This record gives sequence, C-alpha cells and structure tokens, in this order.
Amino acid sequence: MTLTEPTPLTTPARNVPEQAGDPAGRREPEPFGPGSILWDDLGMYLSAVAGNSAFILQAMHPAIGTVVDQLSSFRADPVGRAMRSFASVQTWVYGGEEAIAEGRRLRRMHRPLSAEDENGTRHHALSAEPWAWVHLTGYYAADTVARRFSPEPLTPEREQRLFEEFMNLGRILQVPERMLPATIADFWAYFDRMVADTLVPHRVALEVLDRMDKVPPTVPARLRPLLAPLSLTGGRLARFVTVGTLPPGARDKLGLSWTARDERRLRALATVLGRTAPLLPERVRYMPIAYRARQAARAHQRWQKALAERPL
Repeated sequence: MTLTEPTPLTTPARNVPEQAGDPAGRREPEPFGPGSILWDDLGMYLSAVAGNSAFILQAMHPAIGTVVDQLSSFRADPVGRAMRSFASVQTWVYGGEEAIAEGRRLRRMHRPLSAEDENGTRHHALSAEPWAWVHLTGYYAADTVARRFSPEPLTPEREQRLFEEFMNLGRILQVPERMLPATIADFWAYFDRMVADTLVPHRVALEVLDRMDKVPPTVPARLRPLLAPLSLTGGRLARFVTVGTLPPGARDKLGLSWTARDERRLRALATVLGRTAPLLPERVRYMPIAYRARQAARAHQRWQKALAERPL
C-alpha cells in the first residue's frame, strides 16, 4: 500500500498515525460559554437522540470499525462506555479550560490504539481521516437534531453559527485544520463523498444495531428477566430513531429498510419531542455536567454583578 500525505477532506493513508497539532494554519481553540449554541443545546438529553446514528456512521469507517471491533469495551460494558462518552462530550463544551485538557487527554488515550483488519491493513486511531470523521459525524448529528427535532426552524444564520462552533470544537479535539471543511457546502460535499466512497457495512455497525433491544451483558442474571421488556421497548424505539436519522446512503449499505410510513412516524415523534423538551425543568432537560455548568455560570454572573454594583 502506498503511503501518501492526506490533502484537505480527501482520503489519507489509513495506516499513518497523525501527530497531535497542525502547525500550518492552525487556529487555537476557544472554550465555550453562555451564549453559544452548543452551550444551550449539546447538554440536553434531546441532543443525544441522533447520537447512535453518529456512532453507526463512525463504525462504518473501515479504520474506526476495525479499532472498535478489536479494542473497544462496547461489547463487555456498553452502558459504562456510553456514560464515559457522554461525560467526555459534555466536558468539551462545559468544561472551560478543562475542555482543552480533555481534548489532549483523548489524543493521548488513542495514540497507542491500532488494529489490523482481515486484509492485513493496519489502522491507527489517530490517523487524520478517521479522527476527523468521528468529530464531523457529530456535526451531522447536531444538524439532524436541529432540523428534525427542534420546535423552531433552523435559520441560515443559526446553521452558520452551529457550523462555526463545531469547527472550533474540532480544534479542541485537535482535528488537523486541513481536515476541517471551510464552509457548510464543503462539509456536505465531503460527507456525501465519505458515505458513498469510504463507508462499508462493517460488522460493528450491524452488531450495535442488533444489540439495541437486548439487555446489556453487565446486568446481573437475576435482573435480566425484569429488564427485558424495557430493553425491548426502549431498544426498538432507539433503533427506529437511529435508522431514521442515518443518511439514505448509509442505510442502503447496511441493508436497512425505511418506508414513507416510517418517515411519517419519525416526523410525528420528532414533533412531540421537540415541543415537549422545552417545557421540562432545566434539571430534567440537561445532563448533569451541563446542568451544573449552567448553574455555575449564572452564579458567576451574579457575583460579577454584585462586585460591579458595590459601593466605593
């Protein structure tokens, strides 16, 4: 296999690990805070509704699927893995300077991870293309939630802000600058090309879909019969939403059917969720780290106001 240097948003060599940093043209990331779209949206439970589809898209990438297949804990500890992932994602947005440290930690954690596929090709977790793909599937998921589950239409201005904030998030995660699309149009051209030319029906993606309505293996045997009905009902709903929020090209590659009736049902569900979520108390709407960060930010603002208004 010929090793070549990747160009922006094209397919790089799959077996060349990318070093942290991208000095040429690299922009420094900025921590998120109140007033940003991700601060308001990414910590909500509703924002995770397309998270499974993002993971399926990631697992369909040959390099990511191979590394996850051989080195991930998603089979032995799916719940724990999901909780750790959600905590990490929340730290990216709500951690302040800790977000920058979390990006570095993830790079260090993934640096030694590599695996060889059945064709003898070795894949590295930090190769530029798969590292960027993981992040950019997150933008696809966020855009999908904003379009399909938000009670308000996604305006061009808000779409542009969401895109720019996700590119900043990519810098927090140390995605090489050349792998970040310059415009929304560039992103969709890249995304469609990846779905059509790079993704495969990897067994990890198919296995995750199959396991969605199963009781997690870490549940004690005595509790499994009690949780089976809940897992079946919740898992089928999660699988339905996951399949519906995948792009058609990915569904086709995985052999998944999606009918006009399915689409109508998903739209109805999205309408209900989108209208209900804003009515819930903040403590119920947001995941723990996000909720605490929002509380702390408001307390800090009150403290600053008190200092500004103190008698001198």
